[in-house]
Amino acid sequence: MSRTSCELTALMGFIETLKHAARDDPKARDMFLGIMETEAGRMNRLVRDLLQLSRVEAEERVRPKEPVELRGLLERVISSLRGMAEKEGDRVELTGDPVTVPGDHDQLVQVFTNLVENALKYGKSGQVVRVTLSAEETVRGPAVRVEVADQGEGIDPIHIPRLTERFYRVDSHRSREMGGTGLGLAIVKHIVSRHRGWLRVDSVVGEGSRFSVVLPLG
Repeated sequence: MSRTSCELTALMGFIETLKHAARDDPKARDMFLGIMETEAGRMNRLVRDLLQLSRVEAEERVRPKEPVELRGLLERVISSLRGMAEKEGDRVELTGDPVTVPGDHDQLVQVFTNLVENALKYGKSGQVVRVTLSAEETVRGPAVRVEVADQGEGIDPIHIPRLTERFYRVDSHRSREMGGTGLGLAIVKHIVSRHRGWLRVDSVVGEGSRFSVVLPLG
């Protein structure tokens, strides 16, 4: 939580400045209030994600059994992010047939919202993000793979094993500028683990990345 401590210290410094040096300076006051609003928003997202991660970890040993139809879920996730995609001139394409898995609907929404949102954030403008549903046979039996592929800069292989660590960022400055907390993929990993599935990341620098979630059918 050292980052939170730093942000709190910064906020306290801004408040002190507003009480004294900038008290009678409208321009400086507006500037500091804007910075404080941004930092407070970032801290709010961080606390929210920490609480969510704690809940997911507490439930991880209890496998969800609610039937969840994945194609419809993905259509709703993509629809909710349409505005974000259009802002960047991106398009999200979904392929694959309807399939039902045992799961926690809200948690799976969170998984795929995170993955599609990341693809839109870190891919290049005007790209096509491809979301693909496909059947897969694993050593544990039949499963379904959901792959989210972007056309971004790609990720250096040295970073891939650490992507799901708490607070790990490939580009910390860029992630912070985009409002990231560094906890999204950690939450994804724990949710997928709760569903007895697994997450795989494939990436080629200069070409893009593919995040695949494999979920058992039974």
